[in-house]
Amino acid sequence: MLALDIRTEHWPFKEPFRITNHVFTHADVVVVALRDGELRGLGEASGVYYRGETVDSVARQIADVRTAVERGIDREELRTLLPPGGARNALDCALWDLEAKRSRRPVWALADLPQPRPLQTTFTVGAGSPDEMAKAAKAFGSARAIKMKLTGEHPADCVRAVRAARPDVWLGIDANQGLTRSALENLLPVFRAADVGLIEQPLPIGADAQLEGLGSSIPIAADESARELADLEDLVGCYDVVNIKLDKCGGLTEGIAIARKARELGLKVMVGCMNGTSLAMAPAFLLGQLCEFVDLDSPVFLEHDREHPALYSRGEIFCPGNVWGGA
Repeated sequence: MLALDIRTEHWPFKEPFRITNHVFTHADVVVVALRDGELRGLGEASGVYYRGETVDSVARQIADVRTAVERGIDREELRTLLPPGGARNALDCALWDLEAKRSRRPVWALADLPQPRPLQTTFTVGAGSPDEMAKAAKAFGSARAIKMKLTGEHPADCVRAVRAARPDVWLGIDANQGLTRSALENLLPVFRAADVGLIEQPLPIGADAQLEGLGSSIPIAADESARELADLEDLVGCYDVVNIKLDKCGGLTEGIAIARKARELGLKVMVGCMNGTSLAMAPAFLLGQLCEFVDLDSPVFLEHDREHPALYSRGEIFCPGNVWGGA
């Protein structure tokens, strides 16, 4: 029998962070621990706010399946027990971590993933005025890749300002569903002139078909429109890239399956994150070994991080095994 512990945690941000229709001031997360004697597997999730998830709803979902989990289930059984989302992610990651401890093999080896190497990650500039965004971009002095959040407020001026402030970096755009097809078409010349490398979720969920025939020379990534493995085939022809977030899809198990299926469908792969600590970044970091684009910077916005944190240096992220998933 396993023992399941569930707790919620509150992690303040250094300063508020703005995207389309939302301002974040902190990360609330659920942490689960699966105990087998002296061994302990951990998982963290924050849930997906735009799908109505909160830490309270995630914790309740986990508590509702306590009996089945403590009796003992594997990761494939978990995929049938819970839907995609934060609850399944936390439990899936805890199961991986516990298996690593039991087998004395790291998760990357158990999952047949490449041995981890540091990955270039984007550092995210929240939405604001052109001057505010340019200042924030300059503050990420060691960044080699920046992703800027766009809203409908002065988007062209914001892009020009950030590119002028940081002519040296790879630059991505994330609209978080905040544009229309016509607005996107009008902005494409600005994006091309600024040497933008990726446009993420420009249109609202459900408007994906409007991207057909757009003819953008800049790759377009599905984020909010791409939740789980079953969504992938509908993305072909509308998007070039799928952004996998473990809180969306329900864990590393599903994330790996999405990455491999996306390749078969001709889609490139990105790994992103919801708000969270390094405990949530570590499994996503392993998935990032399969990805062309990596966006795992959430801990840099926190006032404080875990005792064993992810390491950020020279624009890269590296998660040692003592963060999560080590033998």
